[in-house]
Amino acid sequence: MPEIAEDAASRLALPVFEPGWVWLVGAGPGDPGLLTLHALNALRQADVVVYDALVDETVLEFANPHAKLEYSGKRGGKPSPKQRDISAKLVELARSGKRVLRLKGGDPFVFGRGGEEALALVDAGIPFRLVPGVTAGVGGLGYAGIPVTHRDVNHAVTFVTGHMAGGAVPENLDWPSIAKGSPVIVLYMALSHLGAISALLIENGRRADEPVALVRNATLKDQSVLETTLGTAAVDVARADFKAPAIIVIGDVVKLREGLDWLGALEGRILKRDPLDMRSKKDAG
Repeated sequence: MPEIAEDAASRLALPVFEPGWVWLVGAGPGDPGLLTLHALNALRQADVVVYDALVDETVLEFANPHAKLEYSGKRGGKPSPKQRDISAKLVELARSGKRVLRLKGGDPFVFGRGGEEALALVDAGIPFRLVPGVTAGVGGLGYAGIPVTHRDVNHAVTFVTGHMAGGAVPENLDWPSIAKGSPVIVLYMALSHLGAISALLIENGRRADEPVALVRNATLKDQSVLETTLGTAAVDVARADFKAPAIIVIGDVVKLREGLDWLGALEGRILKRDPLDMRSKKDAG
């Protein structure tokens, strides 16, 4: 596989990773097949890979065999390096003439603090490149058979972080507007606050029986999906001992999983041709 990456980089004239640069790269939600060619190109050239907790270990196998791998993950409730220390490390490594790859799960600019790190590099005069990645709120749900948009359900989707920098529920969000204005809500890093967030949404007009799905270890071999409702989600998560990391989606797009669970179909699940019962609705109309 590394040979394939090198051949693709050569044929596509992908950019050269210059010494003293930092590339902020999205590794996608987990499945190494979702890496972009730019990400593979960066991995093959980097001198140092500073990677996050959500980067799957198989992704690191594509790195330059001479590259130094530095873990710099941040996980809720566990001892983690401070953001300013991570940014300072990137600056230090770049100033020493290294090709520095900052590898993040998902997309660096979607709840990944990539913007903070990029601004720290700008402040220090360090040149950088951004390589977007597939975010879990799209790709991870897709692997669960749940589209974030479907024209018979929604024409808008809202992505929400489930906790503030200090770990609290994000109270500065306009929860009434989110509850009333977005037919589909995707929550990142929200598992520990799911009960409080569910209560806020129901208090502001969401149905207690609205479908909810949680996808754990999205796109990986041990991916698991819990389907529930907004009113019972927190209880069902506790009962199932459902652990992070998980992406959460709220809305009627969850119903589409009955017809679009393509991974389940590979294992024998019979997919429903009309999961939204559109035919019966049209007949009734």
